Amino acid sequence: MADGTGQRIDKWLFFARVVKSRSLAQKLVQSGGVRINRDKTTNAARLVRADDTLTVSIHDTVRILKIRDCGTRRGPASEAAELYEDLSPPPDETTKRKDAEPPKGGYTPPKRPPNKKERRAHERLRWG
Repeated sequence: MADGTGQRIDKWLFFARVVKSRSLAQKLVQSGGVRINRDKTTNAARLVRADDTLTVSIHDTVRILKIRDCGTRRGPASEAAELYEDLSPPPDETTKRKDAEPPKGGYTPPKRPPNKKERRAHERLRWG
């Protein structure tokens, strides 16, 4: 919006594809998962403008987004990516690696399902 007016925070989160629906955006804001310029807000109707910085806590991650522009529609992902600049630090190497060693002494799931012989041995162990 070039005329200096703002846009509702829930609408902007929806247009920028941070959340899947506008009602989820409202719930995220009302639960305190969004900060605007470091100020916590629970009002989904709060206006945001260009150059505002949002801190969004969603799915056990924190994203820091600087608003470049207010959207006019929920368009494709390429259009939504132009609405903000992602200032979030890159994820840690330990959280990024899926092939990291499991903790010692914990349960490690098998790499394949048990065959008939192994299933029957398990049943004998379990039921006697």
